[in-house]
Amino acid sequence: MPTTRALWDTRRRQASVWNRLTPPQLFVGSFALLVAAGTVGFQVLPGLFVGPGLSWLDALFTAASAVCVTGLIVVDTATYFTAWGQAYVLLLIQLGGLGMIAFTTVIIVALGRRLSLRHEVLVAGLAEVAPHVDYRHLVRNVVLFTMGLEAAGALALWATWAPEMGAGGAAWPALFHSISAFCNAGFSVFSDSLVGFQRAPVTQGVIMALVIVGGIGFLTLEELYLLAKARRGRGERFSLSLHSRIVLATTAVLVLLGWPLFTLFEWGVTLAELPPWARVLNGLFASVTTRTAGFNSIDYGAATDATNFLTVIFMFIGGSPGSMAGGLKTTTFALVALVAWSHVRGKAHVSAWGRTVPDETIQRAVGLFVIAISLVTVAVFVLTMAEIPAHLQPHSPRGFLQRLFEAFSAFNTVGLSMGLTGELSPTGRVTMIVLMFLGRVGPLAFTSAVALSQREPIGGFRYAEEDVVVG
Repeated sequence: MPTTRALWDTRRRQASVWNRLTPPQLFVGSFALLVAAGTVGFQVLPGLFVGPGLSWLDALFTAASAVCVTGLIVVDTATYFTAWGQAYVLLLIQLGGLGMIAFTTVIIVALGRRLSLRHEVLVAGLAEVAPHVDYRHLVRNVVLFTMGLEAAGALALWATWAPEMGAGGAAWPALFHSISAFCNAGFSVFSDSLVGFQRAPVTQGVIMALVIVGGIGFLTLEELYLLAKARRGRGERFSLSLHSRIVLATTAVLVLLGWPLFTLFEWGVTLAELPPWARVLNGLFASVTTRTAGFNSIDYGAATDATNFLTVIFMFIGGSPGSMAGGLKTTTFALVALVAWSHVRGKAHVSAWGRTVPDETIQRAVGLFVIAISLVTVAVFVLTMAEIPAHLQPHSPRGFLQRLFEAFSAFNTVGLSMGLTGELSPTGRVTMIVLMFLGRVGPLAFTSAVALSQREPIGGFRYAEEDVVVG
């Protein structure tokens, strides 16, 4: 039996290891732990499946897809899982959407305890972006916003579906799709996702509203709340930060740009059987959901190459920082575009709305853009080499586009598919799991979590400069 001193030494070593963990390691580790727990749950919990259970690899894939709010599936959620199994998937979506760190922080605040330094560091970056926002209130409001909006969405969907499905039959699908839409997950308890609702403007409207609100980020939601409060005369004078202005402007531009393009590309193809008003509606739905949500009202396997390639571009951009969405992020895309525009105009710095963006932020955005492109390129190359030709129909002109589509969907946690997911080999599935995880936690956070710490040279030493010809 261990002595008191031995127990004390063990606890002290454990505390030392815990204290050495950096905020990125805590963040990435929380998602890794949740994926692992979700995988084990699929193997040990009873009553989750209608028939035989999932293999370990498929359980890992499904858990990663749910926790990383992606929506890619290797089995049909509607028919393969029981109601308890669907509820378990939904729990993983909710936990992954909010993030384990956010949950623990909210619990600490709710108990009236002061945030630890480690938790403060995780959210302290907000102070630089929006110093007028109390991040302790923001963290608390994360859950309040989420639960309130998901409840409102579920009620709206239930009221819409109850006349046809019945009050009891509409309750679970309404709740499931509301949470899945707000978390930008794309999971559905309908086998054809939302193809059956092509002529349902209210259903599509509610889903689109949940996707947009869930994808603009909690910081922007908090600022919009404070702005509305100030305009009602219930708060101090308030104006949106540059961050929120870029998020809202980029989101609006992308939705309005994609809407006519998707409608035009599919007008006489997947939307040919619909009346004109429904074609326009589904074009808007595609423009909203393709960036990160993963719900589909058309069959992307039957869509035009123009639609699928535009979808790849939209998937790569994704949602906004601090939201349920994945992808490169709207702010990163906007900053890279502003860098190009500034160079065209001969400007030395990037500015917007009368504010100059710090050079460090610009470098981080460009670096993230390069890393994201590189990761997806490597993944596409792996998928091209690893997949069994017979499964991929190599003579089909869409073979490469399918791989490209699938890789971008996984890394940007979208969940759309051209029908390739279920055909993936074990190597392909592992590749997709890695992409989903990296896309959810972010390449920079993952790199920071695994990088070896190095001391900076004393005195700010650096090597002599020498220029290089570019362009």
